[in-house]
Amino acid sequence: MRSIKFLFFLATACLSFSISFAQSADEIISKYVSAIGGADNWKKVNTVVMSGSMSMQGTEISLVRTVAHNKGFKNEISVMGMSGYQILTPTEGWNFMPFNGQTAPEAMTADDVKEGQNDLDAQGAVVDYVAKGHSAEYLGKEEVDGTECHKVKFTYKNGKNETMFFDPASYYLIKSIAVQKANDQEVEITTTFSNYEKLAEGVVVAKSISLPLGPGVNADFTVSKIEINKTIDPAVFTPAK
Repeated sequence: MRSIKFLFFLATACLSFSISFAQSADEIISKYVSAIGGADNWKKVNTVVMSGSMSMQGTEISLVRTVAHNKGFKNEISVMGMSGYQILTPTEGWNFMPFNGQTAPEAMTADDVKEGQNDLDAQGAVVDYVAKGHSAEYLGKEEVDGTECHKVKFTYKNGKNETMFFDPASYYLIKSIAVQKANDQEVEITTTFSNYEKLAEGVVVAKSISLPLGPGVNADFTVSKIEINKTIDPAVFTPAK
């Protein structure tokens, strides 16, 4: 009987431990959402147009990111007089990168379209993440550049995983490690965020983003302009003929 009671106590303790971790993850994400302007302000965001530039080995690259909430996503890249883009909708996607030798837009595979669906969320996946079908798990603390950050594993509805590191003082996201597929292999993409700024619409965004462009090559993306709820022509999400 004692053994049964002990096992019951152990099982209850383990369950309580698991629940407390889930609650901690939810609490951290809730504080992050509050830090970046609050869910109410982000739920008013229907479109985002973000413009900026980065320098890679002395070459200037211009980027424009356009998102219409749950309708379309487009990344435009201009470098050395050439312009390319990536377009994604809920059902289709295209890549056109002339600097990689492409002469016409190429359709994405069904798997790539599914993999990229999170990019259609202009309000951010963490806002009402449970209602959207995502989940989060608290993984304790880990040091990032001298700061003991809260570490949360975020699992998207489509199965994609991302590990997020939150500053315990500001609750801003300062680093993320996302697992993505590339050439049929899973690779880790590490991105850092800084220089947060509050916009007129009440939302707060990072205006300095460091991300990898290739093996051993990182680039610092500086946001120069952000337009919230700008009217976007649906044709933007159709590849040029």
